[in-house]
Amino acid sequence: MNNAKKSQFVKTFVGIGLSLSIAFSGGMLITPQSAHAATVSSSSVADNVIATGKQFMGVRYQFGASKGNTSAFDCSSFTQYVFQQNGISLPRSSRQQATAGTPVAKSQLQAGDLVFSDTNHDGIINHVAIYMGNGQILHTYRVGIGVTISNYAGSTWDKTFVTARRVIPDNGQAVAAPAPQPVSTPSKSPSVKPYKTTSSKPSKSSKSSSSKPHGTHAKAKSSKGENERGEH
Repeated sequence: MNNAKKSQFVKTFVGIGLSLSIAFSGGMLITPQSAHAATVSSSSVADNVIATGKQFMGVRYQFGASKGNTSAFDCSSFTQYVFQQNGISLPRSSRQQATAGTPVAKSQLQAGDLVFSDTNHDGIINHVAIYMGNGQILHTYRVGIGVTISNYAGSTWDKTFVTARRVIPDNGQAVAAPAPQPVSTPSKSPSVKPYKTTSSKPSKSSKSSSSKPHGTHAKAKSSKGENERGEH
């Protein structure tokens, strides 16, 4: 009887030891899997960003489009919205976005990087696009074109390249962006643009203060606003 109890005790002890060994081994196996997940997370975020942007292919371009508006975008409201949907906050304007994340050389571009251009040749950033890889960018520009995919190499945006920024770090977590400056959002076309513009022709004094709605729109189009002089 004593031998039977002793045998049962030994079996129980061995069973507990085996369970602990399996649990410990399982924990050790999780570590490399977690490390692998962290390694691929940045590329996964980039893929998701691009997939989100593609959902808006053909959506019309509107300079000064409101933040969060998905019926029309300008270049920086598009990038801001697409990245926001993937957990990465960006400032509103392209010039502000050009200070987010970390700088990247043009030769080191990866999918998900932001590329910035000065298409007006006036020393001021006025366009931002999402690099997709394989020499292509996802962006929006010019009324009549809207959200589209363009070849980057040799394009106007390539020739007027200013900087590139990586806002998706290696661990896939958002890079803190500088706090955006307050930007007013008037109901009509913005009277204060974040970019250098040409002076518009002043209205004649004989006209009344309640001008037609088309006047504000025409003024915005006559200025060298963001993307108004993109590649033809």
